[in-house]
Amino acid sequence: MRTKNIAKYADMFSAMGTEPRLRIMQLLLSAHPDGLVVGDIQGELGIPNSTLSHHLDKLKAEELVGVRREGTFLWYTANVEALQELLGFLYAECCTRNKAVKPEDITWTSKK
Repeated sequence: MRTKNIAKYADMFSAMGTEPRLRIMQLLLSAHPDGLVVGDIQGELGIPNSTLSHHLDKLKAEELVGVRREGTFLWYTANVEALQELLGFLYAECCTRNKAVKPEDITWTSKK
């Protein structure tokens, strides 16, 4: 069993394990590849600025989001490479190693 990155993946899941952070990731993915400035994230999600900063710092620490400065603006983007690695780990464990889930069944559809 590949255990080298297990702690890293656990930390990534933990970072996304709150509703606000998962909403931030969802929003940043919807804005990919350009990303969003902090004010737009705050306006869209209604998270107070100091709390938003804390959540973004946690996601950044786990390399789930990237940030770039353009003038006075900080642009945040989803790190799709990190997410792809994380999803690849899950896929390998559940769909190829023990076949707990059929690969063709991995399609998320919104239940509205």
